[in-house]
Amino acid sequence: MHDAVVIGAGPNGLVAANVLADAGWDVLVVEAQPVPGGAVRTASLTAPGFRDDVFSAFYPLAAASSVLRDLALHDHGLRWTHAPTVLAHPLPGAPAALLHRDIDVTAASLEVGHPGDGDAYRVVDAEFRHVAGPLLDVLLRPFPPVGPALRLGARARPAGVRDLTRLALVPLRRFLEERFGGEQAALLYAGLALHADLTPETSGSALFGWLLAGLGQQHGFPVPVGGAGSITDALVARLATVGGSVRCDTRIDRIEIARGRAVGVRTASGQVIHARRAVLADTDATSLLLDLVGPEHLPASTLHRVRRIERGAGTFKIDWALSAPVPWADHTVRGAGTVHLADSLDELTVTASELARHLVPRDPFVLLGQMTTADPTRSPAGTESVWAYTHVPQWVRGDAGAHEHPRVMGTWDDDDTERFAARLEARVERLAPGFGELVIARHLMPPPVLQSMDANLVGGDIGGGTAQLHQQLVFRPMSGLGRPETPVRGLYLASASAHPGGGVHGACGANAARAAILHHRLRHVSWGSRSAAASQSAHRVTSSPTPDLLAGIPADLPASAGSAGSAGSTAAPTDAPSAMPT
Repeated sequence: MHDAVVIGAGPNGLVAANVLADAGWDVLVVEAQPVPGGAVRTASLTAPGFRDDVFSAFYPLAAASSVLRDLALHDHGLRWTHAPTVLAHPLPGAPAALLHRDIDVTAASLEVGHPGDGDAYRVVDAEFRHVAGPLLDVLLRPFPPVGPALRLGARARPAGVRDLTRLALVPLRRFLEERFGGEQAALLYAGLALHADLTPETSGSALFGWLLAGLGQQHGFPVPVGGAGSITDALVARLATVGGSVRCDTRIDRIEIARGRAVGVRTASGQVIHARRAVLADTDATSLLLDLVGPEHLPASTLHRVRRIERGAGTFKIDWALSAPVPWADHTVRGAGTVHLADSLDELTVTASELARHLVPRDPFVLLGQMTTADPTRSPAGTESVWAYTHVPQWVRGDAGAHEHPRVMGTWDDDDTERFAARLEARVERLAPGFGELVIARHLMPPPVLQSMDANLVGGDIGGGTAQLHQQLVFRPMSGLGRPETPVRGLYLASASAHPGGGVHGACGANAARAAILHHRLRHVSWGSRSAAASQSAHRVTSSPTPDLLAGIPADLPASAGSAGSAGSTAAPTDAPSAMPT
């Protein structure tokens, strides 16, 4: 018996557990994998002495997140470091676009592409910095973010709010046409937008590219010293200091529900772990509602909406152990932590069209990380730990590159995986001649492997569902209030499927934890009032008041308050308050 059970020890689950434990709750986190971390883990995937980030690697949102900052993870061993250059986008026959924490370097690289783009970038960056603080609060807080929205309005003034609203709707291509003239600036922003499954022609792409560029300029793209797993280690260590615990190798098969309320979880081995107050799920929304809860506990309207949830694109990832740094033809790229590979904005539009038509891209956009450049602890001196990923369709209808490359079928067996890996490596080789000769070892992860290592990455979707505008804010994960509550009382969605979505910022977990705490307090007040009323009534009724009084004690009162430890105490009364906004 615990106050709360958190399903999933990813960053959101661990943040939720820490927030609950800070409020005095007894919290258990259960994780199906042998180790905690979800998509924030480090392992030796390639060669001895190399530390590879299994999934995510660079963390601009973590650096800017007030949620993680409030947890003071530096007190639990977390240290950040930076590559000399934040990001580079090399171009064949032209200087690379660079994002550098020195704005003069960034502006100069864009100015080469088109006179005036450097000054235009300074203006755009100043606009971001003016509203960055309250804007991030708006984006990371649960809906509706009334207080942060008022602060943003006061900072931006009406004209600024109007411009921000338009920025959220305008496609990236139009934003670029209005503000810049060169290919360097276009590719800098477009590559950042494609970190999610956004395209240059979709609403929301301009805002996302603008946001990541601003964060990179202001905070860089930091990495944890020693690997992404250092974030997880710090969250687990902090949780232990406030009384929470993590149990790995424990797969959950079912949410236990009594009288419409989540009262615990059932493990694959059949053990029931009871939750006095709440169950929080750092899991994919569809899997939570259809598999762990079950359609029989959901209203028809919810079933209709949950089956409409759209997955993001799949992901294909490669890790390499290199005997030397990547031999980029453009030397300015060698100091970048993150590197984007695409020849033009138009090529990115073509790639997006291929993905929309369920075709394996002919020239996949490649996002590459030079990890030893960012953190020398990642591999032996003189070597380089490198990874790259690209987007692929959730299901494959055909191969847009079959006329130029060996056909990829989308089965993702060994042969399919090797053929597509060769396509990515050829793209790197064109801009870094001799790259292939440096490979000591490599590790390939097509979409099914990603999902097998983290069940939340369904079909290789690393964002908990598409980041398109129709599945954001009040539409995430489905149309409603954009909040962590579910149709089952006491059950909260705490994963990237919930608002505000993907990225290691911890807000999804924190929002779910805060909602659970508030609802518990509201039930306390409600049932305290009802118990007082029942007590007054008992003085007027002489016939056996005890059964009615016991029925009025809520399930989530502490054991010292009454019957919380009894067999029936895990079921909440049917008229307990349902979801309420925070």
